[in-house]
Amino acid sequence: MRDWAVLSDVTLDLPVRPALPALLTALDAAGAAVLVAPPGTGKTTLAPLAVADRVDGRVVIAQPRRVAARAAARRMAELLGERVGDRVGYAVRGERRVGPATRIEVVTTGLLVRRLHHDPELPGTGAVLLDECHERQLDADLALAFTVEARATLRPDLWLLAMSATPDTDRFAALLGGTAAAPVVRAESALHPVRRIWAPPARPVAPPGAGPVDRALLDHVVATVRRALREHDGDVLVFLPGAGEIAGVAGRLGDLRDTVDLLPLHGRQRGAEQDAALRPGVADGRRRVVLSTALAETSLTVPGVRVVVDAGLSRVPRIDLARGLGALITVPVSRAAATQRAGRAGREAPGYVYRCWSEATHERLPARGEPEIATADLTGFALELAAWGRPDGVGLALPDPPPAAAMAVARDTLETLGAVDGTGRITGRGRLIASAGAHPRLARALLDGAGRVGADRAAEVVALLAEESAAGPGDDLVAGWRRLRAGTDAGATARWRTEVRRLRAVLPADPTGRTASGRTGSTPGAAAVSAGREAGGRAASGGLTDDLAAGLLVGLAYPERLARVRRPGGSAYLMTGGTAAELTAGSGLAGSDWLAVAVADRRPGAPSARIRRATPLDEATAREAAGPLLSTRREVGWSDGDVVAREVTRLGAIELVARRLDRPDRAEVAAALLTGLRQEGLGLLPWTPAARGLRERMAFCRHHLDAEWPDVGDEALLAAAPTWLGPELAAARRRADLNRVDVTSALRRLLPWAQAARLDELAPERIEVPSGSRVRVDYADPAAPVLAVKLQETFGWPAAPRIAGGRVPVLLHLLSPAGRPMAVTADLASFWRTGYPQVRSELRGRYPRHPWPEDPGTATPTRRAAPRRR
Repeated sequence: MRDWAVLSDVTLDLPVRPALPALLTALDAAGAAVLVAPPGTGKTTLAPLAVADRVDGRVVIAQPRRVAARAAARRMAELLGERVGDRVGYAVRGERRVGPATRIEVVTTGLLVRRLHHDPELPGTGAVLLDECHERQLDADLALAFTVEARATLRPDLWLLAMSATPDTDRFAALLGGTAAAPVVRAESALHPVRRIWAPPARPVAPPGAGPVDRALLDHVVATVRRALREHDGDVLVFLPGAGEIAGVAGRLGDLRDTVDLLPLHGRQRGAEQDAALRPGVADGRRRVVLSTALAETSLTVPGVRVVVDAGLSRVPRIDLARGLGALITVPVSRAAATQRAGRAGREAPGYVYRCWSEATHERLPARGEPEIATADLTGFALELAAWGRPDGVGLALPDPPPAAAMAVARDTLETLGAVDGTGRITGRGRLIASAGAHPRLARALLDGAGRVGADRAAEVVALLAEESAAGPGDDLVAGWRRLRAGTDAGATARWRTEVRRLRAVLPADPTGRTASGRTGSTPGAAAVSAGREAGGRAASGGLTDDLAAGLLVGLAYPERLARVRRPGGSAYLMTGGTAAELTAGSGLAGSDWLAVAVADRRPGAPSARIRRATPLDEATAREAAGPLLSTRREVGWSDGDVVAREVTRLGAIELVARRLDRPDRAEVAAALLTGLRQEGLGLLPWTPAARGLRERMAFCRHHLDAEWPDVGDEALLAAAPTWLGPELAAARRRADLNRVDVTSALRRLLPWAQAARLDELAPERIEVPSGSRVRVDYADPAAPVLAVKLQETFGWPAAPRIAGGRVPVLLHLLSPAGRPMAVTADLASFWRTGYPQVRSELRGRYPRHPWPEDPGTATPTRRAAPRRR
């Protein structure tokens, strides 16, 4: 045991303590292990202390969340009776509290990934503990995969421990162990029981989705909190999906502030505000109601909590790969997460959980939530893999492989940014982007925009985009930027300035030693205040107003989200990526000709995206920001019912300038006319009776003879139009020219010579009847061609004629002298015997001038009536 032993200095007896000897034995033997310990057992607190007693070097514990990292460090330091920064410290983005005596350091998983990139050997580190690895955040998956490979190839002496609150650990044991699964050590459950109380709303509420949570559910949560305060002692922890719902519930509980402390807990708060919710209440009898997001599900102990009220919802990211738009979707909580939440009530004593849903609904919940890798934007993830030297992730100890479609989109984005080459390998520029510690899009905006707008303003805007909630209410990005400069919200401003300083330090100096802003040694805070006071918001660097500077930076990050108004003064826009977008009603940005959209989301099935945060800009700045999307092309196509030939300049999907082409290419015109035919149909051609008749005769031959005869259906004719209409299309220039096409001659091009020679024989246009008349055959129904002829002209005809080489009888429509059908038959002999006598008796008195012989088979056919008697 080391002379600085820490676990022996801690007398706290938690359920995990009896499992620690077995854990250390497993680590001694295998160097890697999995610790399964339910919430409240003390794994986050005591396991690091035990490991620190047995290894040389620092123990690094990786937590998925900043608030959990700070809380874990503070708790261990309290147990040792020390300040944070002595033997126990922490490091999160923008904040680090460690000292020369620090042996245990709690970091975020993202920070551990950064350190592994910087030096995968992790010099000075003796053990890495990955806490809450079951949460399956992207950084957590990467930290696991990179640490496993670093240990296997560079640091076989490094201890690696994965800690999880769920018993489903076989996958992690296999990943950590390599050829043989790592040993799994299990701790007993928390000692205190938690009683479940099912408390569904009295009336159905709208299901969760991309929109706001149903107000009726929030009202029910408020009522349940009031009930919990009446029925049980102790503090109450309320789980809600997001900061907006927390504010809504807090407002509804405002009348309790005289007797109850209402404490929000979410990721948008500054550290001091989060820490306040995690400190024990003062001993004055006042109870606390902590309103939290999923932040408090794991790793955190909220002291004094005896009751949990769970709204049953969680907020998760979703990415629309086709449009590049992300959204936060509200979903029902998983059963595993509900169990974790309930466990918060039993950490210190027996407790209660009020679940705002029914027991039957609980059984239908998913067993566990989806891992982030399955639903999130993978651009940053793909860059991390490329920087590690494994662009596709194959061979790494990833719990799940990344989805192929999302990775393809991510690699395309990185290649566009110049961060990877065509094979997916990282470039020098990609390493610079990766070193920024921000999303690759934001890092690109920072690096490429600093020289144009100044390093200070670039860092300020990118920090705002990275911490979007810091801008406060409203959709005007620049208004939020100015609020932060003015320090209206001290907490948000402090977080923002910390991130500004970090990003400002990332920017490289030019060869003269001057920064990208042209200054040497200026502080971001002073620069921000100075820029905010300039007349009209115009900064000296770059000569751009704040609006345009912000718009340029947003456009560099999201060039596909630059948007132009559809109608002057309106709120509907078209983005360069082709997605329609709208401002919310009453937005002060409405009517801006151009917007750089920083945040937008689109509900599934919605016709357009909703703009959440944007800034106005002008066309020149839009062109500058999205230069690669700018194109000028000659376009000949079919539009609004005719051929349109023009030269068009576009920014992505947005048309900027167009001029008419006087001499378009003939082949392109022909292709446009063909497109018009396919869109609007063959009705664009002049179908004369002769043309329709020829088409019907050809269809008859195909129907009754064989498939070697051409198909003249609409789809087939449109598909073969380049063949049978080729010369006519080549000669035409506009829609009107199609109306002069000789369709009959064009159709005959479809007939081989042998078929053309036999067409009149097999499908005659007319048939001579006994009277000598040549009567047209109607082929409208290819299955039954019709010959409509007056009855008197068929006398002496023993049978209906047959066509198609004798295969098909013609269907006779026998007409009265007035031209009305009297009978329809293909069996003329039978008609003469049975049908004609009745017809004769009915009509000879009506038409006395026409012959009605008793024996029509021997009568003389005639087309004329007898002359009238004078």
